[in-house]
Amino acid sequence: MVAGVEDRHGVVQRAIGAALLQVDVYEEVEADANATGQAAIVVLAVALASALASYNAGTGAIIGGVISAFLNWAIFAGMTMFIGTRVFGGTADWGELLRTLGFAQAPGTLIILRVIPVLGPLVALIVGIWTLVAAIVAIRQALDFTTSRAILTAISAVIVIILVSIVVGIMTGISMGIMSAIL
Repeated sequence: MVAGVEDRHGVVQRAIGAALLQVDVYEEVEADANATGQAAIVVLAVALASALASYNAGTGAIIGGVISAFLNWAIFAGMTMFIGTRVFGGTADWGELLRTLGFAQAPGTLIILRVIPVLGPLVALIVGIWTLVAAIVAIRQALDFTTSRAILTAISAVIVIILVSIVVGIMTGISMGIMSAIL
């Protein structure tokens, strides 16, 4: 490693950079097709942190939460890619959004602090807002367009996912719970 140059190819370094909203980290993981596995590790870490914060959740709830986290990550990346490229003229593929949005979940690891008495709801609010901002940065960088288009893409994707979940739920009688871990 060159003196003064930080090695950010490790998942922990990239996750910290993503949580700190460092644009160059989002650009790096967008371009690195090998970072998809690292993004999956971040999603898994957030799902496990959330499970640990819900200390009374049983094994089934933990497994369901992890599966849901991965499904929601994939669905949200796909919907943001579709809307961002088709409606708002961005340029990205599903893998680029999958990677950047996976790393955007990095602040979610702090949800474990929700177990702190009295501060739990405040921690959840701060982590939620922070993760949302990171997702907007991820969408903006992956799709190579403005922040306002990134916000509109995210809002549109969430609305479409909610509507599809409601329709599927009505048609099948099964609650999809799709929004539980999107951001």
